[in-house]
Amino acid sequence: MASLRDIKRKIRVVKNIAQITQAMKMVAAAKLRRVQDRVQKGKPYANTMAELVGALAPNVKDFSHPLLTTREVSRVLVVVIAGDKGLCGAYNSNILRLGHRFLDSQIAQYGAGNVQLVTIGRKAGEYFTKRGYSPIERFPGIGPETPYEQIRAVSNTLTGLFASGQVDEVHICYSEFVSPLVQRPQNIKFLPIEPPAADATASENAGATSEFIFEPKIEELLGVLLPRYVETRVYQLLMEATASEFGARMTAMSNATKNAGEQIDKLTLLANRTRQAGITKELLDIIGGAEALNG
Repeated sequence: MASLRDIKRKIRVVKNIAQITQAMKMVAAAKLRRVQDRVQKGKPYANTMAELVGALAPNVKDFSHPLLTTREVSRVLVVVIAGDKGLCGAYNSNILRLGHRFLDSQIAQYGAGNVQLVTIGRKAGEYFTKRGYSPIERFPGIGPETPYEQIRAVSNTLTGLFASGQVDEVHICYSEFVSPLVQRPQNIKFLPIEPPAADATASENAGATSEFIFEPKIEELLGVLLPRYVETRVYQLLMEATASEFGARMTAMSNATKNAGEQIDKLTLLANRTRQAGITKELLDIIGGAEALNG
């Protein structure tokens, strides 16, 4: 049985850990709020961009653009978005498992030389490098303070590889943010672009825009809008993944703090019982000694 001194030392250690996890929970919650605020501020722009592309695309016949070009698939780019740090529950392991499984399926289908990998986040880069894969790009993780130029660099890399014909499809594996408790690993085909023209609002706008004369031509407008539309989608996916990471970390640290509190309660109870047992033993020794003297 552990001594009272050992139990008290364990209580101090667990209390220190609880303070750390509580602080990490508060930091993650603050960063999550900043990311969500950033997403909310960008939504009007993203929605308007999608509406513009969806409204203009149906009004152009035989329009071609490198980002819209559908080719026979023989070369694929897989992008995996994870975090820079751990202590966020199963967030990294879930998305890395999905990305690894999808990457292997593409290699089995098209051959190792025809599948390229881009990682975003230190955990993703380390994971695949340790397993013998060679990412062509390893971007750092994205946070609430990340400058937009870094996000643009990611977008330019993806669009450059696709538009130049080096890859025929681009797939992105990321975590969809549902709530701080729920993050869903997703795999989506990112390029070529599928304009959101099937949306009801976009269809209404398409009918309305057919009555307008555009200057410059719609083709020129789409030529400018499509790269920005892709950039906006990259931004949205990266913010979703970042929110998922901070939500998972906040939940994990909340659970860790709760578990530490329960452990402290158990150790405190054990310390009290140990102290009582020691007192009882001393009393019994005293009584036994007194009886021996009287006897």
